[in-house]
Amino acid sequence: MHTIKHHKADSLYPTFERKAPGAEVSHYCPGCGHGTVHNLIAEAIDDLGIQDRTIFCSPVGCSVFAYYYFDVGNIQCAHGRAPAVASAMRRVHDDAIIISYQGDGDLAGIGMSQIVHAANRGENLTIFFINNAIYGMTGGQMAPTTIVGQKTVTTPGGRHAANEGFPIGVAEIIASLHAPVFVERVSLANATKVMKARMAIRKALRNQVEKKGFSFVEILSPCPVNWKMTPVEARRWLENSLEPVFPVGNLRDLAKGPFDPLDRKKPARVSERRIFEILGVNEEEPHSGTVRLKEEQNVKIAGFGGQGVLSAGVLLANCAIAEGLNTTWLPSYGAEMRGGTANAGINISHETIGSPIVTNPNALIVMNLPSLDAFEDTVRPGGAIYVNSSLAKRPIRRADITPYYVPASDMAVDLGAIQCAGVILLTVYALVSGAITIETLQKVIPLSIKRKNLLDLNLRAIEAGIAWHRENCR
Repeated sequence: MHTIKHHKADSLYPTFERKAPGAEVSHYCPGCGHGTVHNLIAEAIDDLGIQDRTIFCSPVGCSVFAYYYFDVGNIQCAHGRAPAVASAMRRVHDDAIIISYQGDGDLAGIGMSQIVHAANRGENLTIFFINNAIYGMTGGQMAPTTIVGQKTVTTPGGRHAANEGFPIGVAEIIASLHAPVFVERVSLANATKVMKARMAIRKALRNQVEKKGFSFVEILSPCPVNWKMTPVEARRWLENSLEPVFPVGNLRDLAKGPFDPLDRKKPARVSERRIFEILGVNEEEPHSGTVRLKEEQNVKIAGFGGQGVLSAGVLLANCAIAEGLNTTWLPSYGAEMRGGTANAGINISHETIGSPIVTNPNALIVMNLPSLDAFEDTVRPGGAIYVNSSLAKRPIRRADITPYYVPASDMAVDLGAIQCAGVILLTVYALVSGAITIETLQKVIPLSIKRKNLLDLNLRAIEAGIAWHRENCR
């Protein structure tokens, strides 16, 4: 009979199916500290019994794929904005355990204002700050925490204080504020220090469970690949070079005894009417609630930058809201302003939508041939593809989906505005699917478009789409 002494935490997936089918290895480099910290956090979540309440916020950086590994609620956040997202989650989920997990470039660079203000508000959150003194994900550039003399891709001669300034001690900045209740810096340099990190991580999570307030743990972590060291050398350098600049230890622990650093009375909730006023939304906007979906709509709109792909997605989502339906809109686009790839996923449902990601759409709207080539095979059997046949001239290869070949760009040129092609395709989609009504589309467009000449063109584009549907979809 065998006795299991240790097993992977239940809060971690047994295999990483979101990374690849059957994957058992993370995307982190050999010797990276992220895997160690992931295990420490997951074990703490298990031991505190909070797996079903935990929401993990991870923005851009090496931890961007944390949702591959943690079997908890996950939210992907914009670069540096995890504390703001976490604060919003705190406002609407009183009992959730919300973790913001960030690297030094993300938190101490673009996100510095976000973390400082969340800490200053004393949000009941737990922040894990991975400090490896370098931009690890993007190739090893200098980070806000790169130490003086350290060589990086952007400081090949070493960081010079006179030129690039000094490394930022984030834990000291957070500890200087009035509201945080727990601030500690730990290290992964050796096994003993890993155990101290384990205790700090648990303390920071326990504080949130007990609603004590803002807890911040800075974790000095090795990055062997970008430091150009072996894992053993990296941990030695971490202890001998990084720790003297960022001393480990507790900087604040108000949670040890009775305290009340803040007025903990909850502010009165803002009414929906007041929210509409703040956002400048007219309450007379259409909310018909008359549409009954045949099935949940998972829509992908794809093309290149400048074709109005993202705007068409926003328009569709706003129409769904106007119909009283639940919806999400998630864009994806390349770095180029014009000509780069762009797509948007839109979900429309009567029920609560669990994820904004559209992997296998049942409706695909493609504006050009590369988008058709890229996404045709992702459409679910029985779905539909709405093709801008002006630019995507080949026929659909599959027999298990319904194609609609609409020469949208040519029609838009005839109207006098190539930008209207997306609206023409959206009109045909609306008529075929019944997900939104033409009346709602006509009412929502004026709320989205302020320039009168473009407004008239888009309304004419709807009429062109209706005429095409009448002639071709009897």
